[in-house]
Amino acid sequence: MPEARADNVLMQKVRDGDLAKMAVLFERHHRALFRYFLRLTDNREFSEDLVQDVYFRMLKYRHTYRDGHPFTSWMYHVARNAHLDGAQKRKGETPLFAESMEEPASAEPDPSQILSRRQYLGLLRRALAALPVEKREVLVLSRFQDLKYEQIADILACDVGTVKVRVYRAIKALSQIFFELAGEKAS
Repeated sequence: MPEARADNVLMQKVRDGDLAKMAVLFERHHRALFRYFLRLTDNREFSEDLVQDVYFRMLKYRHTYRDGHPFTSWMYHVARNAHLDGAQKRKGETPLFAESMEEPASAEPDPSQILSRRQYLGLLRRALAALPVEKREVLVLSRFQDLKYEQIADILACDVGTVKVRVYRAIKALSQIFFELAGEKAS
C-alpha cells in the first residue's frame, strides 16, 4: 500500500476513534511540517509550537476528515490555519530570515564559489522574507514541500488554475525583489 493511501487509512482510523494511530502519522509528517513552518516563520521555537498545535488540532477536528480526501492536503489545511492563528497572536513580530534556513552543503571546493553561493542564498532569503506571507506560503508549499498544485488548491480552497497564477505571481515578485536587492548590493 503506497504511503499516501496508508496515511488516508490511518487518518480514517483516528477519525473513527483509534487515536493511537496519530503517533504513526506524527512520525511520518512532523519533520515536513516543521520545515514548512520554519520556512514561513524563520523561528524554530514558534515552528515547533505550531507543529504541536497542528497535531492537537487534527485530534480535535478529526471528525472533519473526509474519506477519499488526501491526508496531506487536509494536514496542510489545518497547518495553514494554525499558522494564520499563530501569526495573528504574534502580530508585530517580523521574521529575520537571515541565516537560519539550512544551506545545502556545497560540493564546490573553490572558496570563491562557496562565498558567491552564500551571498546568492542570503539574497534569496532576504527576498523570500520580503514577500507577503500569501506569496511566500504558496512558494513554500509548491517548491519546498513539493506539493502538487491540486493539493495546494485543496489546502487554499481555490482552483488549480488560481494556484498556478499565484505561484507564477509569487515567483515573479520574488525575482523582482531579488534583483532589486542584488542591485542594492552591487552599488
